[in-house]
Amino acid sequence: MTAALRRDPVATLLDVDLDGLMDLNEAHGHDAGDRAIAATTAALGAVARKQGWTLGRIGGDEFALLAPAVALEAAFLRADQIRRDTDAALAKALPPGQRCTVTIGVANTPRDTRARGPEAASELLRRADLALHAAKEQGGDTVGLTPADDMVLKSSYYGAAQLGRLKGLAERMKKKEAVLLREALDDLLRKYERA
Repeated sequence: MTAALRRDPVATLLDVDLDGLMDLNEAHGHDAGDRAIAATTAALGAVARKQGWTLGRIGGDEFALLAPAVALEAAFLRADQIRRDTDAALAKALPPGQRCTVTIGVANTPRDTRARGPEAASELLRRADLALHAAKEQGGDTVGLTPADDMVLKSSYYGAAQLGRLKGLAERMKKKEAVLLREALDDLLRKYERA
């Protein structure tokens, strides 16, 4: 990865992790887990070959895709398609009643790294891992970015009835509650910016 970062100052790293592999192994045995890992490896390998990216296995159920010369926005959109394609490959590889999905964390240099040389590769991997964990905290089976320095966490309090309605809407729309709240905030800002 260090050599690739030396060749191109813009690169994006996708940190891919299987959701529910431990539960799958416990409920259906290690053969089911092995099928899930094989399906994921095949799906990600096909992407790497097609795109000219580098695929590596970080750990038991964690993989990395290095996308040199790919900007963050393009990589994020591509990551979501990779997630959907890999989820479909997993569904095809596993018998009915067995489920496993993937979550992807996306980090980009220069956005997420300030280091040079070998330190840049380590920092990029660390930042992609942070993005992955943030996505897992949102329920998994999604794509996450590392928070930018200009992002601010705001606390808000909602009534139980509002939260119940939001949860129901999120389930019907098959979206995360946070995504719906961001959409609503954007709509509100547009409404009053016109006034």
